[in-house]
Amino acid sequence: MAEKSLGKPPEVAAYLQVPERTLTQWRYLGTGPRWSKVGRHVRYRWSDIEKWLDQQAARRSA
Repeated sequence: MAEKSLGKPPEVAAYLQVPERTLTQWRYLGTGPRWSKVGRHVRYRWSDIEKWLDQQAARRSA
């Protein structure tokens, strides 16, 4: 994964090991990682994915 590349939903779902539909639901609920619309396409910054994962770990251990 290149530093400046943006993740497509199938790539992010595979990385997080969740179904792509889960990402869709998280976007709807506002509970998942930050995402952006590029035209009509949903994209994720890999740095936002990592930040979100760190926040999830902090919530679980508290």
